[in-house]
Amino acid sequence: MNAIELSVFVSRIESICEEMGAVLRRSAFSPNIKDRLDYSCAVFDGNGALCAQAAHIPVHLGSMAYAMAGIVKTQSWHNGDMLVLNNPYLGGTHLPDVTMIAPVFCGSKQPVAFVVNRAHHADIGADAPGSMPLSRSLLEEGLVISPTYIMRNGLLDDKSLQKITSNMSRPDSAKGDFLAQISANQTGGLRLSELISQLDEVHFLSALKHLNHYGERVARKALLQIPYGTYSFSDFLDDDGAGQKDIRISVVLHIEEQGIKVDFTGTDVQTAGNINCPLSVAAAAVYYVFRCLMPAQTPACAGTFKMIEITAPEGSLLNAQYPAAVAAGNVETSTRIVDVVLGALAQIPEVDESGYDFKEKISAASYGTMNNVAMGSRENNNHWDYYETIGGGLGASPLYPGLSGVQAHMTNTLNTPIESLEHHYPLRISRYCLRDASGGQGTNQGGQGLIREVEFLQTTQITLLTERRRYAPWGLSGGGKGLMGENQLDGEYLPGKIFFTAQAGQKLTIKTPGGGGWGQN
Repeated sequence: MNAIELSVFVSRIESICEEMGAVLRRSAFSPNIKDRLDYSCAVFDGNGALCAQAAHIPVHLGSMAYAMAGIVKTQSWHNGDMLVLNNPYLGGTHLPDVTMIAPVFCGSKQPVAFVVNRAHHADIGADAPGSMPLSRSLLEEGLVISPTYIMRNGLLDDKSLQKITSNMSRPDSAKGDFLAQISANQTGGLRLSELISQLDEVHFLSALKHLNHYGERVARKALLQIPYGTYSFSDFLDDDGAGQKDIRISVVLHIEEQGIKVDFTGTDVQTAGNINCPLSVAAAAVYYVFRCLMPAQTPACAGTFKMIEITAPEGSLLNAQYPAAVAAGNVETSTRIVDVVLGALAQIPEVDESGYDFKEKISAASYGTMNNVAMGSRENNNHWDYYETIGGGLGASPLYPGLSGVQAHMTNTLNTPIESLEHHYPLRISRYCLRDASGGQGTNQGGQGLIREVEFLQTTQITLLTERRRYAPWGLSGGGKGLMGENQLDGEYLPGKIFFTAQAGQKLTIKTPGGGGWGQN
């Protein structure tokens, strides 16, 4: 396969993922999927190795890439089947992220490939509206969906779907989102079958082999420009929401000719609160960082990540064991892992012997939290659930100042448009703007955070899961720290992680952190 043929093949398989995402967005009922775009789509080969993905949510896609092989090997697949699951300890992230997997056969006895999508459901059956509770066990976080066939031989299993959606406060709306995910996979399966039929199975599998070899070559060339050596860094999470504070995440990077070893030994043990994460989520954060160091044309396939090895002690914060609570690990801890790995890379000498200035690619810490706000009501049969993440300031680098007011790193969602938010829920956005002077000072300044103020129009229950309220985003090369975030209710300060009830007329203000600066003024 020559370079042009490979490029066309990559574009065709990636376009399938994009079309799946378009179907999911246009079919979904909830603003969380259709407006915030909190979903991801990908294609895997018959062994569960990543072939392609759309540019969706890094924490979704990286964790699927890490864990899909183990999932597909445990099932007996038939044409027209579709599997649904959300168990974080089976390659998931947290319970609201529901994954659907469908095999593609094309006349073979075994699946030639799989199409997969993952979407965030604001209601997955937790007692707290928004299904992001201050939990101490996975079982408090909502419905755990072990691998379940929602379709068999092309027929929808209504009983299985009803059993799942009956746990939600609005079953009909939930069913709409599940059917949207099914439609996305059906579309992806049809398009992938057409591609395989046009190429024939032998040539399709050969193309995948060429794709992975190419991805491995591109990744190896990019990553082995990092000077060989051992580099370490530690940072701290504010708290776990259950009383434990100053929770360490440590990493040691071993950069060698054979590859890169990422070792999280020294990280604190899993906590009582819900900032724990399975190893698949930690892997997603690591893959994301190193993918950012590769050329833009690098394909998202298994070969691209072949030279990266990840370890974390069992029972630690980053390799938690069942039934540890994980609701915030997917969002807050994964984001902090990015800062920690970047911090280790920042220890690399300015210029190596070849003159390659690697540190031009390394930025200061970004705002370091998804600023999770989950809310809703269970009163008077007026049940509603809403969830959003709020952006902040990116860290500055030697080449650029940090961007302001954006979603960064492990999230790639949009904000919910104010018009959609106020149309669907008893809420009013009374203030939404950049947070002036929140970025760290330096030769290049860190990006500014955001201020988002929500007025409640009826009694509402709220859960906040936020970070960088005690540890500010750090700068590099003498650059200043970004401002820490703040949470307020009617001007009174709130903890970073809290569940509370607000009355009609009260206002919640979230001030998100700015990014760290780079260089001395």
